[in-house]
Amino acid sequence: MERVEDTALLTASAKFTDDIPVRAGTLHAAFLRSPHASAEIKSIDVTAAKDQPGVVEVLTGAEIKELTTPFIMVVKEPMDQWSLAVDRVRFVGEAVAVVIADNRYLAEDAVDHIAVDYNVLKPVISPEDAAKEGAPLVHHACGTNVVSERTFHYGEPDKAFAEADHHVKLEISYPRNSHTPIEGYVVAAEFDTNEQTYDVMSNFQGPFTVHPVMARALKVPGSKLRMRSAPYSGGGFGVKQAIFPYVVMCCIAAKIVGRPVKWVEDRLEHLTAAIAAPNREMIVEAAATSDGRITALRYNMLDDYGAYLRPPMPGPLYRQQGVMTGPYDIKHLTLVNRMVMTNKTPSGMVRGFGGPQSFYALERIVHRVAEVTGVDQLEVIRKNLVPKDAFPYRATAGALLDSGDYQQVVDVGVRDGKLQELIERRDKARAEGRIYGIGYAAVSDPAHSNMGYLSTIQTAEERHASGLKGGNVSYATVNMEPLGAISVTADSLPQGQGHATVLAQIVADELGVTPDQIRVNTELDTHKDPWSIATGNYSCRFSSATAIACHLAAKKIRDKLARIAAQTLNVPAGEIDFAD
Repeated sequence: MERVEDTALLTASAKFTDDIPVRAGTLHAAFLRSPHASAEIKSIDVTAAKDQPGVVEVLTGAEIKELTTPFIMVVKEPMDQWSLAVDRVRFVGEAVAVVIADNRYLAEDAVDHIAVDYNVLKPVISPEDAAKEGAPLVHHACGTNVVSERTFHYGEPDKAFAEADHHVKLEISYPRNSHTPIEGYVVAAEFDTNEQTYDVMSNFQGPFTVHPVMARALKVPGSKLRMRSAPYSGGGFGVKQAIFPYVVMCCIAAKIVGRPVKWVEDRLEHLTAAIAAPNREMIVEAAATSDGRITALRYNMLDDYGAYLRPPMPGPLYRQQGVMTGPYDIKHLTLVNRMVMTNKTPSGMVRGFGGPQSFYALERIVHRVAEVTGVDQLEVIRKNLVPKDAFPYRATAGALLDSGDYQQVVDVGVRDGKLQELIERRDKARAEGRIYGIGYAAVSDPAHSNMGYLSTIQTAEERHASGLKGGNVSYATVNMEPLGAISVTADSLPQGQGHATVLAQIVADELGVTPDQIRVNTELDTHKDPWSIATGNYSCRFSSATAIACHLAAKKIRDKLARIAAQTLNVPAGEIDFAD
């Protein structure tokens, strides 16, 4: 079937956040950003900027500190983050001041008239350097740049290493990486003086996920912060989760000036100050038998989270915690997780969210085991995969691998990938003096993220005191009106995946109608839609959770219709067929 979304997208009639009309009198924001990675702010003079044409207000960290509270973090360390820098800057691109003006052009012009006196400090960039004793501190109140260190033992790793035929060790560096969606951040905020409420339209890809963080920073209950989303979003890949500091900034600006305030991120701002995935330094060790069987693993990981720990950091270090042994049947494991702060852009949700760092390290060590033992790498992979008859399989660190036949997957890959042909081409190329290699990797990637993994960073005592947590939920509503029209609302925002097409097809298949008879609503509104900590689009949860919730809702409609029809027609409900 043809995609429902494509006509609107290809004819430029799709409504993205910047396309949504704003109220008359809406003002526009532009930010002054730090040119330094580390510096004290000695003074800020905004007098000349306020005198520029069209300028309504200029705000600095002083006003923000007075009207908001620092953003809450998962790690309980004294490293306050505000929506504007207060007293010092900690990365290039950190917002220092914001100009509110009649339009973006005038706001940008006025930014150039803000004078900031900096005391430039030596930045710390390398995570290894930051972790050293005596390194320049990113947050002096912490007393160290290593703000968390946790060690986990599963099984008997020390015994397994002592008994192993081979002890294999690698030092691995995984670099920072980021994504650049076509559409940058967009925020339009309004403050209602009568109700004392904030109304925000933005392309935040998880309206509920950090909603409590923003409401707390604004010093209001969640019911007084309304977050709405547009029908379309131009990509996300996790990056748009980090929009929340700008939401708070625009809310405060709207409250101060008494008019709506809008900000649209430009490309330079995004490339300079948007989040990146953390780089990771790793020492990985494997205990192996002479025939290539891996009996234990050790990971010593140092994650670089940049200047601030923005929620839900340190997700990349803990989301994979339960499946650090990947698709392999490895019984013993040690994990050392360290988090370090540096004078780099803060890290955040980027596609994979900790997976690429972990997969890369695991497959590198598997490859090294093959080299050390002399066993073919593909054979090492086969030998260590979870056996078919072991499912459902509880991984060493706790993840549940519910089903699978990993050996068959390898067989299909070898067959359909024409491995033998590749080997012949490789051998021929090498005989001619050319470089040619064939690589293998086996990955078990958790989808539909459960927010409860963040509690792993707590001590056992803290976890026990706070109780069990989970975010592995989803909702969908299928509504059939009196005249037969069908509408669908779900808890995920489209960013190019084809939500309207997929959900219409799922419901149509269940109810025996055609997809064009179904309307899929893709906007979200925290004042109207059911609250869920997991609501949004990330971690592959659309197909693994939202689509399933939609199918279950449609099935309930079908079952109810079948019961009604059965009574009317005087036949068993099981004999009712649905077709158009």
